[in-house]
Amino acid sequence: MKNLGIGTGRRKTSVARVYIKDGSGKITINGKELARYFPQGEHSIMVRQPLMATASENKFDILINVYGGGVHGQAGACRHGLARALCQIDQANYASLRANGYLTRDSRMVERKKYGQRGARRRFQFSKR
Repeated sequence: MKNLGIGTGRRKTSVARVYIKDGSGKITINGKELARYFPQGEHSIMVRQPLMATASENKFDILINVYGGGVHGQAGACRHGLARALCQIDQANYASLRANGYLTRDSRMVERKKYGQRGARRRFQFSKR
């Protein structure tokens, strides 16, 4: 079966490649079904949001390869990639996906740790004596 749309999504340090094919609404992430890969409900809902916004929950089979980062970042990357792929399939989806903010890459990243400090902003405890 031929891919209808391909999208790359990013969030924090996670990258997701999304492939959309005609089908019945099955979502596979790294070889596992959605509910097994993201057992927490909020993450699986986050991945499905672009499908709900475009009313295409049971139209396509979706294959996602995601790596890097943590669970929340990976879910965000999947959502971003899925939104981009849905836009590629049909330009009519663009307005609703843009209005909900699914096409915008969340640019927030972890701030780097500075030398002479315990963390990015946390200082070592000051001792006057």
